[in-house]
Amino acid sequence: MNKQIHYSDEPIGEIRFVPDFLPSPDELVLKNEQKKVTISLSVESVDFFKEAAKKHNMQYQRMIMQLLDEYVAIQKHANKEM
Repeated sequence: MNKQIHYSDEPIGEIRFVPDFLPSPDELVLKNEQKKVTISLSVESVDFFKEAAKKHNMQYQRMIMQLLDEYVAIQKHANKEM
């Protein structure tokens, strides 16, 4: 900081309260329970997800998990319509 801050003794004005807009700690908890598994994937598939994840600045494992979750959601929806 190059400039020195000068404080004044001026009135602040009317104070107003802002409602809390942050989520509660309970809302920050992961929505889906997760289970660790071991899976073998082709080198080509892993390389694809690693490259895609790098472009979107995210983890490739998370990208694979989201893809599987989306597939399951679509299949569940399709099965309900039958």
